[in-house]
Parts: sequence; structure tokens; C-alpha cells
Amino acid sequence: MNGIVLRLLSAVPTLFGVVLVTFLLTRVLPGDPAVFFASNPSMTAQDIEAVRQSLGLDKPLPEQFLIYLGNLLQGDLGNSLSTGQQVLTEFANRLPASAELTFLAFFIAVGVSLPLGIAAALRPGSLIDHLSRLIATLGVSMPTFVTGLLLIFLFYFMLGVAPEPIGRLDPFLFEPDRVTGFYTIDALVAGDFELFTAALKQMILPAVTMALFALAPLTRMARASMLEVLGSEFIRTARASGLSRRKIIMTYAFRNALLPIVTTMGMTFSYMLGANVLVERVFSWPGVGAFAVDSIINLDYAPLQGFMLVMAGIFILVNLTTDVVVALIDPRATR
Repeated sequence: MNGIVLRLLSAVPTLFGVVLVTFLLTRVLPGDPAVFFASNPSMTAQDIEAVRQSLGLDKPLPEQFLIYLGNLLQGDLGNSLSTGQQVLTEFANRLPASAELTFLAFFIAVGVSLPLGIAAALRPGSLIDHLSRLIATLGVSMPTFVTGLLLIFLFYFMLGVAPEPIGRLDPFLFEPDRVTGFYTIDALVAGDFELFTAALKQMILPAVTMALFALAPLTRMARASMLEVLGSEFIRTARASGLSRRKIIMTYAFRNALLPIVTTMGMTFSYMLGANVLVERVFSWPGVGAFAVDSIINLDYAPLQGFMLVMAGIFILVNLTTDVVVALIDPRATR
């Protein structure tokens, strides 16, 4: 418990560092937001300067940072200049889209990588072992946007079995009543199974794209961890005692191999939060990643700063959750 409290306290300077770095990075981006948004040819230099003053860009950087920090402490992430909405409102609308896609991709990756890695460890040098290595190599070597484009070309253009990659839902269908923001869950709550199927179909290709990215580290870690445990002394003792193969693998080997696997799962999930930026652009997914990319193009500071801050907070939360799960599996790991 003390270790968890210490980790929470250590997250405070980390978040402050993220706030400071993101603030400075957005200020060194090329271009002037005042000029970008004052794109009307009839606007004079005085008009552009008035825009700069309204954005607070005429103040010294330390003063701008203190104003931004004070707004953050009040829960104000600022307004998006490109949409005119509060950044917090935009994130509340878009974060469920990113979360739903990331969770599905993560579940696919875990559901494939663990059995594959364990099977490869149980049969070293076999066909399934070579298959796991091939998948791990492809997952590492192929960028997510390349994988996404290949999947779109194959399953949408060539085979015609996937829906058009135009977002979360077919434009001829209505969104379900918002309960969680997850279209699949909200459709089930409303009892609309046709809408649930349509929303799930839209997620398959982008989720598989992200899952392939996550398969590589998870499969490799599951295989390596199981191989190490299977070669340990207590496993040989269990075999000599006449225990069944199933009991040895599931009760003893898998439980002891789970510790590094869970740690890798937490790290992989955090990486997936960053990988979904490119995936969302490729599949026109209206999530926070695509919103952040648009903010860079539009020189819109507030959404970009908010995105990096929210991602840092989620990253810290995922790491903390991983530590708690690891402590539940083996309390000695946190001592």
C-alpha cells in the first residue's frame, strides 16, 4: 500500500514536467497561430496583433505558462480555436472512441499472443514456434499506418468484406443514445443488435491493425517467460512427482511466468495509446489522436497540450494498475 502511495506522489513531478515540456514544445512550433486564424486578406497588421493579444501570445513565456498552469488547476484545458469548443468537452466526446478501439485491439492482442507464445514455448522449433517468431518480426518491422493501408486495400478494395473506413459508424445509421460513449456497449444497452454489429464491423480493421502492433512484444515475452519457467528446478521436481502435464503448465508454470507478461501488457497498452494516432488518421476514426494531429496542422495549442497531458495521466494510471496487478500475483515483487 505504501508503495502505491509513493508512486502516486512521484507522479506529481512527472505530470508537472509533462505540462512544462508540452507548453514549451507547442510554443516552438513553426508558424504563428494569430496569422493562421487571421487568414482574411482584408485584415491588417493591427488586426493580427489584436488576435495575438486575445490569445495571450503577446505576453512573455513565463507569464503565459503561469496563466496556463492556473487554468489547469481549475480544470480548464482551454478552448480549441479550430472548433470553438472547450478542449475538455472535445475530449469527453472523442476519448470514448479512442478507448473503445484501443480496448478491443488490446483484447485481440492478448487473446492471440498468450496462447501462441505458450504453445511456442511448449514446442520449441516446431511450426507454431516459427509462426510466433514470424508474427513478432512482422509486428515490429511494419509501421501501423502501413499495416492499416494494406488491410484496407486487401479487405475493403480487393475482397469487399470490410466496411468503408470512414469512422465509427456508417453515415446512414444513427448513433445510439449515449451511456458510456462506447457504441457497441450503448447499442447493446439499447437492445439494437443491428447497430452493435455495424459498430463492431467498423472497428475490426483498425483494431486488428493496432493488435498486430501489440502482438510482437506480448508473444515474445510469453514465449521467453514460459521457456524460462519450464526449464526451472521446481518444474522438473513437479514432473518427477508425477503431476499431470496440464496441472504443471497451468498451475505452476503459467502462474510464475505471468509476472513479466503482465508488466509487458501494461507497457504495451501504454504504447498502443500512442500508436492509435496514426491508426485513427488512416481509418478516419474520430478519436483524440486524430484531433491532436489536426491541432498540430492548425497550430491549435490548447488541444495538443491537453492531449499530451491526458495521455501522460493515462500512462501513469496504467502503470499504477500494472503495479497493483503484479502485487496481487506476487506480493514479493513490490517489496
